[in-house]
Amino acid sequence: MESKDPKATNMAAKIKKEEKISQVRGIRNAFVVILVCCAAAICIFLFGMGYGGNFEGGTNEGHPLNLAGTVYKGGFIVPILMTLLLTVIVLSIERWIAIRSASGKGNTTKFVADIKADLAAKNIDAAMNRCKQQKGSVASVVYNTLVKYKEMDANTTLSKEQKLTTLRNEVEEATALEMPSLSQNLPIIATLTTLGTLVGLLGTVMGMIKSFQALATSGSPDSTELSTGISEALVNTAFGIATGAFAVISYNFFTNKIDNLTYAIDEIGFSIVATFAATHE
Repeated sequence: MESKDPKATNMAAKIKKEEKISQVRGIRNAFVVILVCCAAAICIFLFGMGYGGNFEGGTNEGHPLNLAGTVYKGGFIVPILMTLLLTVIVLSIERWIAIRSASGKGNTTKFVADIKADLAAKNIDAAMNRCKQQKGSVASVVYNTLVKYKEMDANTTLSKEQKLTTLRNEVEEATALEMPSLSQNLPIIATLTTLGTLVGLLGTVMGMIKSFQALATSGSPDSTELSTGISEALVNTAFGIATGAFAVISYNFFTNKIDNLTYAIDEIGFSIVATFAATHE
């Protein structure tokens, strides 16, 4: 029977009591967001833009008197595009809040430099306390890795290579737990980049069809029908472009933020493993 090192056992028991210091928070079910945005878009379309005061004669059958009435004439595609646009806005705000909390307190670059300085000074406890104060995704990954660092430091049964492999695996596992939460809902925003443009194009084509139908009528063209078709085409084009443009900007912005956090995690993870390799035989 193998004998266990009491010091290693006590250290492992103490470390198991440590809790993770950071979790990325965000909206888990984007479908609920889409439903809420859809309901809001329909209400705005019917009761806001479709309000009788926006049209001649006091009903939405009349000629529009303002921009809201003109948008209403865009047809049933408008609330669909409004739903997509509102969804992009809401999910972008949600991702901004989530990634901001994941960045933790203070400057991430300075945090990385401070952790590397603590590692160079072999002050692991100071680095762990710094992680507790930072409270971000980078700090969470580093903290969990440092917990494993202390566990490997107290272990007397594994070889140095086995300990280094364990540390590398801990960095990968901790990163794998954090990164999916950071990129959550971004695939939906990426999808709306194309979907918004395509739905806007669909509305444009339908509006042009109405315009040509008005021109094809016998006798003089119906100016009301012609203007309605053109309004529908232009309104849907505008909403489609706005949705696609906002989604592209949002997706690229947050992807860049996540990449920066990933680089910081990789940099510190390498430093932790390198420090352990240099200070242990």
